Amino acid sequence: MPSAVEGSEGGEEGEILRYEEAEDDNVSPTDLSELLKEGTKESHDRAENTQFVKDFLKGRIKKELFKLATVALYFTYSALEEEMDRNKDNPVFAPLYFPLELHRKEALVKDLTYFYGEDWKEKIQCSEATQHYVDRIHHVGQHEPELLVAHAYTRYMGDLSGGQVLKKVAQRALKLPSTEEGIQFYTFDNVSNAQQFKQLYRARMNALDLDKNAKERIVEEANQAFRFNMQVFDELDKIGKSLTEAAQDGGFPAHDGKGDLRKCPYYADRLAGEAGPGCPYQAAAALAKQPLVQLILAACVAVAAGAAAWYLM
Repeated sequence: MPSAVEGSEGGEEGEILRYEEAEDDNVSPTDLSELLKEGTKESHDRAENTQFVKDFLKGRIKKELFKLATVALYFTYSALEEEMDRNKDNPVFAPLYFPLELHRKEALVKDLTYFYGEDWKEKIQCSEATQHYVDRIHHVGQHEPELLVAHAYTRYMGDLSGGQVLKKVAQRALKLPSTEEGIQFYTFDNVSNAQQFKQLYRARMNALDLDKNAKERIVEEANQAFRFNMQVFDELDKIGKSLTEAAQDGGFPAHDGKGDLRKCPYYADRLAGEAGPGCPYQAAAALAKQPLVQLILAACVAVAAGAAAWYLM
């Protein structure tokens, strides 16, 4: 088990957790950390293979979609950290309360301010899939606080692991500043060594006074947390497709499908919700499809052809 000298278990500002490197030599198959690791493998694999995550890892992430994902994270962590604060003295959760090291709400506020401006609260809303997730977290925190462990484990351990990969991908794909604006969520300033901190966190989980039934319920709740995340991913994937495929405003295609649509500033303005004229290509193509316009164009062509024939006679 990892040994540690802890300076912020109670969340006192200005103190950073210090921990010594240690091995998980004494882990038992019946420990909660092992039960969670084995019991969520299938869910973890399914989550990693959702289209949204696969596209993200390949760097195929649109900025608008990344912004919406950040919004979903804001509502999720706001709920999670509210319930963690509520249960910070509850023995079934207190040992896992690390607000200084782990809490993400403040970082997400910075990211939303970067993406949406100072009035970001007026520009965002909780999506349907995210709301289901949020509702479950609140229910657990208020009625079954021992299950809060599952949600904290699923989110924070993932953030300290695969989340660091996503951070690099997002920064590169979206050309975000090297100063990390827009990806503060993935930055844990008060965790000096992620691997050692995860060992400490797992040791704390294993030390919780839980019977076999409680552990099984926590594993099932962790799988439920993965399902909620996958529903959010699927929702984002559908929105991502709509950014290029769905009709815009007047019901006409937003782009001809050729070239890089991001190079059209008018299209970018539309995605950002800015007022202004539509893309010239879109407007012209849409106009040309109108029956009356087509009739007029045909008449003009006929007149021009007649004039040309007369001239050549």
